[in-house]
Amino acid sequence: MSIQALFKKGISFMEFVNKDKDTYKERTLEVYKNIAIDESLENDILGIKEIVNILVFAEIWCPDCMINVPALQKMIEINPNFAISIVSREGNEVFMDNYKVNGKTKIPTFLIMDKNFKPLGAFIEQPQILKDIEGKGKQVEIIVAKRKYKKGEYIVETIKEILNMVEK
Repeated sequence: MSIQALFKKGISFMEFVNKDKDTYKERTLEVYKNIAIDESLENDILGIKEIVNILVFAEIWCPDCMINVPALQKMIEINPNFAISIVSREGNEVFMDNYKVNGKTKIPTFLIMDKNFKPLGAFIEQPQILKDIEGKGKQVEIIVAKRKYKKGEYIVETIKEILNMVEK
């Protein structure tokens, strides 16, 4: 199966959210509702004039998915040139082979592609800013950053990373 065929088999954000009837759904929608985009970032999102296809490997129970997948829906809400398709990691690992971290597939993994499904980049699991803080190894900073992350305070960083891949 091609990446384009897999993209066509995927589901929308609301179908993804509705895979759960309880806590995961509530948490994901709460994160989505609380995303605050400033005017500058909104203009950057609106500045994308070509279709951007984003294939998302995610599971509704995953805490990182509950935080980062809503960022994509917010981008679509602002600019319909972003198209997302969400598929399960389970059974699709072969498509994630080039994006493993330490030999393991991570979710969410977002494959950012142009209108012809040519790869532009990948967002894997968490925004780079959080990975950088963890890499410094300062426990207090890591704890504070993870708490902020779990509250959705780094979602704009996820959006900026995706935009950077698209704008290259």
